[in-house]
Amino acid sequence: MTQNIYDDPGFFAGYSQLPRSVHGLEAAPEWPALRAQLPDMTGLRVLDLGCGFGWFCRWAAQQGAAWVRGVDVSDRMLDRARRETAELAVTYAQADLERFEIAPGSIDLAYSSLAFHYLENLGGLLKTIHAALTPGGRIVFSVEHPIFTAPSKPGWSESAAGTPVWPLDSYLSEGPRITDWLAEGVVKQHRTIGAYLRLLIEAGFAPRWLEEWGPDAAQISKHPDWAKERERPAFLLVAADRP
Repeated sequence: MTQNIYDDPGFFAGYSQLPRSVHGLEAAPEWPALRAQLPDMTGLRVLDLGCGFGWFCRWAAQQGAAWVRGVDVSDRMLDRARRETAELAVTYAQADLERFEIAPGSIDLAYSSLAFHYLENLGGLLKTIHAALTPGGRIVFSVEHPIFTAPSKPGWSESAAGTPVWPLDSYLSEGPRITDWLAEGVVKQHRTIGAYLRLLIEAGFAPRWLEEWGPDAAQISKHPDWAKERERPAFLLVAADRP
């Protein structure tokens, strides 16, 4: 079963204060790149896996989706999502994504933001999503970049020249990484870029786009403290089609 760290009171309190938790999609710097890979939402049946506070669910409904189903393992996240959602096209369900089931051919788009790197059996979920998508359907998702998840002791240091340095070790050793982020003992699953692509292909998807995301010059100009994020990609963004 996936670790439900988001229902930990301390973790939830810290996560609730992050800019993307307070201000939504527009505060997620990778959102414009993900949005560009989304199809016209009009009339689509949409699934949001790891929906959190429901920001994407509400956006999809406002863009004309026929219905949107948000799924998350966290009761605390879903409680806030329900309280903040007025769109009738949106419903929410609590489920462990590693055991999630959905009817074949029942959706047109699957979306996930920064959730899949928590899942041990991602391959099983991707096969479930593939079966649930209609032909021509699409999956768009983001995960923490493998360079971000790989280190045994993640964290910035400084070179002799005074430049920021991100550690990298055990990159090819896939598996769980235990980190302290907002709370102690957060478990994430490290995979290489190749592993993500392999799992998609094995599930039957045709990859269409991959981006190793980092802030651009305009974003750094607005947020100078993001400059060191150019030293290594923070996120891996992916889109794939169901033939």
